Amino acid sequence: MTHAYDASQIVVLEGVEAVRKRPGMYIGSTGERGLHNLVHEVVGLAIDEVLRGNAHRVEVVLLADGSVRVTHDGGYASSLERQLTTMATAPRNWTGCLAGTFGVSLFVVNALSDRLMAEEQRDGVTIHQEYACGEQTTPPHPTGPTEGASTTITLRPDPTIFETVVFDRSVLAARFRELAAVNRTLDLVLTDERGDAPHTERFHAPDGAREFLAHLGADPAEAIVVEREDDRMGGSMEIALAPAGDGEPRIAQFANSRRTHDGTHLEGFRDAVTAVLGADARLTAIISVKLDTPEFEGACRDVLGNTPVRTCVAEAVQHALETWRDQHPERATALTAR
Repeated sequence: MTHAYDASQIVVLEGVEAVRKRPGMYIGSTGERGLHNLVHEVVGLAIDEVLRGNAHRVEVVLLADGSVRVTHDGGYASSLERQLTTMATAPRNWTGCLAGTFGVSLFVVNALSDRLMAEEQRDGVTIHQEYACGEQTTPPHPTGPTEGASTTITLRPDPTIFETVVFDRSVLAARFRELAAVNRTLDLVLTDERGDAPHTERFHAPDGAREFLAHLGADPAEAIVVEREDDRMGGSMEIALAPAGDGEPRIAQFANSRRTHDGTHLEGFRDAVTAVLGADARLTAIISVKLDTPEFEGACRDVLGNTPVRTCVAEAVQHALETWRDQHPERATALTAR
């Protein structure tokens, strides 16, 4: 039996209504992962400003009432009100803090928060605005003079949207540690005020990828570090590798600060290791590339597709490994010993 097509039955959702009706399309999940994506997005935008040189420090506070406050000591490159009220038309290329690329923006964060307050200190004036479930309740207005520059966003996730609205400090800390490792100028402080006594942790890694090796179980003192800009791939690389020792070899890979599952940066790394030490070499590594125009593939958009990256990474890592092997032939042989 066939049914007549009735175009009048099609409902087109737009704006805030679309996000709140189908939140999984924008944040991937209404569980804990999606909840933390709200924080990652706001923090990611703040980090963008740090990397542009418009700010120096980011502070994240988990408040006793279940809200989270994110502050950075600068402004945004574009209008904050516009970002909160307009859907992003394209994902950011710089930090890419989310696991996927669902076009998430401050607009989505705002729509999925039952309350959001934003305050800017700029041009000698403090500007305040408020929202409820994505709808503006208090338009931007001056609240007093100021001598500094900062931007603060305080949000409370909507309990009617999320399965849980309790932020896990350890999950946030793990991601902030990664971000500090691949953005060495970043200075980020996480404070949890929900317990009897506040817990504060600072994430700052001036030695970059080398420092992160310790979290992967390797010795940073044995690190082989590769840092290079290469116009052929339209960006730069920072790679640190070290013998895995008695632990399992582990590789952490990032493209524009986003955790990736696979991609041309990993393929190039493996090409170099196989050429110099053999495919069974027991190495732990962190691979980070920053590209002007990253290309992400895969169902979760977590596979780097930029073809030139493979050759550039392979050449740089191979040269570094050959130099290290020639200087330490016995240690190089031990890497493949079982």
